[in-house]
Amino acid sequence: MALAVLAVTILGASGCSKLKARDKLNQGVQAYKNGQPDAAIEDFKESKALDPTLMMARLYLATAYQGQYIPGAPSADNQRNANQALQEYKDVLSIDPNNLTAIDGMGSLVFSMGTTPPAGSTVPYDASKFEESKTYHEKHIQIKPEDPEPYYWVGVIDWTLAWHANREMRAAYNTANPKKQIKDDQPLPPNLRDEFASKYGQDVDEAIDYLKKAIERKPDYDDAMAYLNLVYRQKADMVSSTDERNALIKQADDLIEQVKQIKQRKGQATGD
Repeated sequence: MALAVLAVTILGASGCSKLKARDKLNQGVQAYKNGQPDAAIEDFKESKALDPTLMMARLYLATAYQGQYIPGAPSADNQRNANQALQEYKDVLSIDPNNLTAIDGMGSLVFSMGTTPPAGSTVPYDASKFEESKTYHEKHIQIKPEDPEPYYWVGVIDWTLAWHANREMRAAYNTANPKKQIKDDQPLPPNLRDEFASKYGQDVDEAIDYLKKAIERKPDYDDAMAYLNLVYRQKADMVSSTDERNALIKQADDLIEQVKQIKQRKGQATGD
């Protein structure tokens, strides 16, 4: 009888903690909606402590920390917000490795962190972070291949790496050749073109493939079309044939027109 009473007492206390945890979770959500992220974080932390099995508390806490993170801001507090968000997402994935919300959150946050250069770097970004971000979106594809968004993000990351490299090559060339500048819309000199194609051709081809897959899954995916347009322009800087370059530029221009039409239709549908 004593053991039975003790079991009922424990179960009752556990149930009470779970109810309090959900109440704190709701309070945190409301605080976040009201523009009070610090209060929301404290509520989510308390909710998590009351019920460690409540995944939403962990996910909302990670999201709140991530919302406080400003890419590129150098302060210690800002970096701490990013690291705390990463830790919360990792804790979720240690319990539920296929949690898509945590996987997507990691991919998004790590990509944002990639816009900040590592210590001592001569370039204004961290390519290793972009590559790490891509692994999370690829993980999403493995789990749920019918979703268009992870394909889009792989394409965006591949384009970002190629675009940065293209800019750096052009800037270095123009610095070394002050009397023979190349403009952004002009082809790369043959030696740079071949180097660019050798180093980033695979990224660009993958970007084209993945962005097309995103559009196949979501035919009005205007953001994916906009980036596919940009990727075709990078591809145009990798080909030696003028006809092939012009064909790629035309494909890019055609996509811009499609994006305009889709945005116009969406605007009319919403009354904007």
